[in-house]
Amino acid sequence: MTEQDLLDLLDRLIGGWENEIVEFKETGNDYSTGRIGEYFSALSNEANLRGAEAGWLIFGVNDKTRQVVGTGYRPQSERLQSLKAQIAQDTEPSVTFRTIREVTHAGGRVVMMEVPPAPDGIPISWKGHYYARAGESLAPLGLDKLDRIRRQGLNRDWSAVIVPEATADDFDPEALEQARRAFTHRHQHRFTEEEVLGWPVTVFTDRAKLTANGQVTRAALLLIGKAESAWRLSPHPAQLTWSLVEPNRAYEHFGPPFLLTTHWLYRRIRNVQLRLMRPGTLRPVEVSQYDERMVLEALHNAVAHQAYARSGRVLVQEFANRLVLTSEGGFFDGLPQEYAPGGKSATRYRNAALAQAMVELGMIDTLSYGIFDMHDRQKRRYLPMPDYDLADPNQVKLTIHGSVVDEAYTNLLMSRTDLPLTDVLALDRVQKGLPIPEDAVKRLRRQALIEGRRPHLRVVPTIADATATEAGHIHARGQDDLHYLRLIVDHLTRFGTATRQDIDDLLLDKLGDTLTAEQKTRKIANLLTKLRRDGHIYNSGSRTNPVWTLADRPD
Repeated sequence: MTEQDLLDLLDRLIGGWENEIVEFKETGNDYSTGRIGEYFSALSNEANLRGAEAGWLIFGVNDKTRQVVGTGYRPQSERLQSLKAQIAQDTEPSVTFRTIREVTHAGGRVVMMEVPPAPDGIPISWKGHYYARAGESLAPLGLDKLDRIRRQGLNRDWSAVIVPEATADDFDPEALEQARRAFTHRHQHRFTEEEVLGWPVTVFTDRAKLTANGQVTRAALLLIGKAESAWRLSPHPAQLTWSLVEPNRAYEHFGPPFLLTTHWLYRRIRNVQLRLMRPGTLRPVEVSQYDERMVLEALHNAVAHQAYARSGRVLVQEFANRLVLTSEGGFFDGLPQEYAPGGKSATRYRNAALAQAMVELGMIDTLSYGIFDMHDRQKRRYLPMPDYDLADPNQVKLTIHGSVVDEAYTNLLMSRTDLPLTDVLALDRVQKGLPIPEDAVKRLRRQALIEGRRPHLRVVPTIADATATEAGHIHARGQDDLHYLRLIVDHLTRFGTATRQDIDDLLLDKLGDTLTAEQKTRKIANLLTKLRRDGHIYNSGSRTNPVWTLADRPD
């Protein structure tokens, strides 16, 4: 707006006087930034509820006489504009004034601050508190208003909105070609490749649910839009960020077309081969640190369910042994653990238009088998299950493990490939020290898959082959004395003799965390004494340096 446009607007706002989306203040040289933040939250939420294009906070007008009196608030331009950063720092989601303008009125200097309406479905808070207006007064945002805003997200599909003035010229040629191939593959029993390639662009994009009657949607720009056309989605960023956290630091941003750039991001991830030793053999099993299909499934799910109105980005952080994917918006329909076993399907989607287009292009599965598939793939690769962190109701964090957490768990999966996924999910929680239901505890105990007492349950290690080292080749299966006596006898049967140090090396780490070091030492002495008294072993060394030997060792 020009200076005159702003003056005309100011006159109109004064004429209409204060309402829920306009606030006048007569200020001196300063005004509390905290109070400004509260008014920002209130005006933004009220503008959303009333369908207004903006709210206004105006300094330099007497709120009693309706006269312009001028203000000395932050006369330096740089300091005045720095208010934007201060407001963005403590609003959630992080938003700030659309514009802050100074106008010279006959009555003095006026500062006009334009407040954007809260995004659909997302109320704006200031330092964790939501504000509204009660007439001309500042008030907490009531539950009725809070629910009205939050319900907007259930009824409005951000991704289905038509983008004004966008055309097929905004589509990336390579992405469009790839989209046709992906669509053909999905519908290979209905259409031939020649048919799909022969369709005009808008015919194809309509059938692939990318456009609506030839009109370009936000979903289309996200998936096949040119990188230089992403500005049409402003102020909502369409961005994926890869960040290498350790041991070095690096990052790269990826914009549309997501149909291509999700694959480009995946190729930035280091993906070494892991060598896992199968119990009982000397031949290692090699698996990639991260499964490509699994990572892309997770990344595509984040793209499909991202709350774009929150003005965030999908972040992929690469650590030495894991990936962490963070996306905006809470888990939309149910909880992750309901989908992991494969028995639940989603009934609604945050971005229905985007999700449908991604299905047509083979990027996701609307039957919600994606989460099940990720867990099943990790099971078949003998690695820990993915973890979901929903501590922040406005974010979803997914961790994909790229290393072994507990060797006993990994060895068990390699030895027992027949285990159902429900048991593997429970075992995964045990290896991570997380609680499991009582029925799962009983089920796993019956199968001798876990040991210990709550809350210190452990996955039972698998017996290794005789080619393993003397002190470490036999692993525990239970906690009773008979089990430990058998371990000692088995060790002596294989290796002939054993010193006290050999026996300690064999048993100390298997006696559990409930015993102290002194108790463990005494228990081993008692076990050896019992075997000696029962005539199973004898000391072929000295009293101070015993060497234990089987009394009836077979030739």
